[in-house]
Amino acid sequence: MEKSVDTIDRRSLAVLSSGHLCIDLCQGAVPAFLPFLVAERHLTYAAAAGLVLATNIASSVVQPLFGQFADRFSVLWLMPVGLLLGGAGLALTGLVPGYWDLVLALMLCGIGIAAFHPEASRLVNAIAQKRRATSMSIFSVGGSLGFAVGPLLTTAILVSLGLQGSPLLLLPEAALALIIFFNFSRFQPYSGASKTHKQAQSAVQQNAWGAFALLTAVVICRSIVFYGLNTFLPLYWIGILHQTKAEGNIALTCFLAVGIISTLIGGRLADHYGRRIIVLIALIGQVPAVLLFAAFAPLNPLLALILLIPVSFTIFAPFSTMVVMGQEYLPGRVGTASGVTLGLALTVGGIAVPLFGHLADLYGLQMVLFSLAIVPVIGVALAFILPRPPLVVAHREAAG
Repeated sequence: MEKSVDTIDRRSLAVLSSGHLCIDLCQGAVPAFLPFLVAERHLTYAAAAGLVLATNIASSVVQPLFGQFADRFSVLWLMPVGLLLGGAGLALTGLVPGYWDLVLALMLCGIGIAAFHPEASRLVNAIAQKRRATSMSIFSVGGSLGFAVGPLLTTAILVSLGLQGSPLLLLPEAALALIIFFNFSRFQPYSGASKTHKQAQSAVQQNAWGAFALLTAVVICRSIVFYGLNTFLPLYWIGILHQTKAEGNIALTCFLAVGIISTLIGGRLADHYGRRIIVLIALIGQVPAVLLFAAFAPLNPLLALILLIPVSFTIFAPFSTMVVMGQEYLPGRVGTASGVTLGLALTVGGIAVPLFGHLADLYGLQMVLFSLAIVPVIGVALAFILPRPPLVVAHREAAG
């Protein structure tokens, strides 16, 4: 008996979300290695930052290529292989002797991260049926949790055992790789159904690359604001609010925790009210939210924490919806769309952070916050001309 189109295969979604947690644990673990590598391998700060850059470049540049591969072939094995490569890269990071060995180890980790995301998000799209934004929000929360757990787990291991304890980070990756492998038979119908549907409608469904390019620009705008706050929030708490380092990290944790809840809320709202309207409302709300934070946060740390809540909500609520919209704009290239929105576009946003760092050196952290409020204005202008994905599909069918 066939499931209703509104039904979500919760077990499959749970396995994929757990895999997302583990693969993004790798991404969150990389910065946690840096203090230990600086202390024990005598790296400069520039060299340490280069390791993070190597990981991000390997992940973001390769990810759309894995997406194209996933679109052409049934490649369920990319998910367990990605987990194993990510874990192996982290394991080697604590063991290899030279700097360029470290670069290669972390690039291996980045390639593993890149391999997992497109195929997993393509499956989530197929599993979700009509509730794509809700399902993608759950999948995204798995990644956010992994990003948060990665530094905690890595620090606990390296403090206890030193860099030679890094192979322990391979264990959760290997465990999830096995779980995913043993669920291949469960995933196969979705993979096959997605491929058959794509082939059957290839004559009438043409990918809306123009709309997708606009959406990618919107994702980049959102990414710039996220990376800016993620980088400078602890420094702001210390330098402007005169709080301790621990309190600065607590503020960052609150920002991310509110973001996890906001991701789930945003997905459900998008399925109920529509994708485009939720993205628009979030981006429009982001401008006053960031401006109010910049203007009034210096008055009081508690007030700053309260004002941070709407900032976090407007940044995180639309993200999973943007990923789904990308997949709907490119129904014949779902893996490619995922590779760009989850990989390349996010990293481009991170590249802007050094520019804001230079701005902070010249004019202070307050100016950085006011500057970040300008970015979503560009996102709003672009989002206003985004077509609704269902209308894009209808237009393609009418044209056929």
